[in-house]
Amino acid sequence: MSGRIVRTILGDVAPEDLGVVDYHDHLFQTTPLLPGDELNDEGRSHDEAAALVATGVGCLVEATPIGLGRMPSAVARISRSLGIHVVHTTGVHRESHYPSQPDLTTMSAVQLAEMFRAELIDGFGEGAEASGGGPARSHGRAGLVKVGIGYWSLTTFERRAIEAAGAVSAELGAPVMVHLEHGSAAHEVLTMLAEAGCPEDRVALAHIDRNPDPGLHLELAARGAYLGYDGSARHKSWPDGMLIDCLEQVFAGGGGDRALLGGDVARSSRYESYGGLPGLAYTYRRYLPRVRAAIGEEAVTRLTTVNPAEWLTWRYGPEK
Repeated sequence: MSGRIVRTILGDVAPEDLGVVDYHDHLFQTTPLLPGDELNDEGRSHDEAAALVATGVGCLVEATPIGLGRMPSAVARISRSLGIHVVHTTGVHRESHYPSQPDLTTMSAVQLAEMFRAELIDGFGEGAEASGGGPARSHGRAGLVKVGIGYWSLTTFERRAIEAAGAVSAELGAPVMVHLEHGSAAHEVLTMLAEAGCPEDRVALAHIDRNPDPGLHLELAARGAYLGYDGSARHKSWPDGMLIDCLEQVFAGGGGDRALLGGDVARSSRYESYGGLPGLAYTYRRYLPRVRAAIGEEAVTRLTTVNPAEWLTWRYGPEK
């Protein structure tokens, strides 16, 4: 394999064709951690994605991994209908999402890596609508690997998943996303992935702005990691202004080439099409204009277009 490509649910595209990227959101998701907040209606998820497209977003990362209600065939239909690129996810979340899936959580690192690799190279199996795997693969292919950890904690399963994700990324050059609970343990997980062979500049640290510490963020950027800013519209925990101030300091400190923007809304009670607020489009309709006023148009282009395209671009072989 050769060349610079981003692997979307409908096929490989050139990174420069993505446009504005929402680096982290969900069209479908069900988890026992969010009862009553299921995203499982194709029509409503289509309408929510349409609202996002109306804000100018050209690419969405569908960040729902194995075992949490993925619907890759529906995602493909939405992508085709709306003309939005969608990069779908393989991998697994933190273990607390899987209390009744021992067949998954007891897998070895080698087994997990085989499953992740198959979805990246061969495509999603028939079982991918609910979990992942299966012999018939006709629902498109994943474009990145996701893993997750708890708050300053790692279970044995999560360690195996990180090892598997690192090994697959080392082999294929595929991008990796890490769910960091409240932004914790970023350095530690980055080191674990590197020890598994994953280049640090393949990794996006999701939810890093749940710990809005610009000094920490600049340390991580210096290691090459991408910084996932996806915490807007969570005013019970922090005002948007705090996150914007943090982002502005990171750009001023030289870390702007590592910043990514997304929403990670992830629940039906917060999707307008499901009857909630603020909606998938909030990040780009309400939040991004304030970011633009703080850091300027050139920096916003890097945040929303240049950086995510570079992160999502596959690199074939560990030497790259």
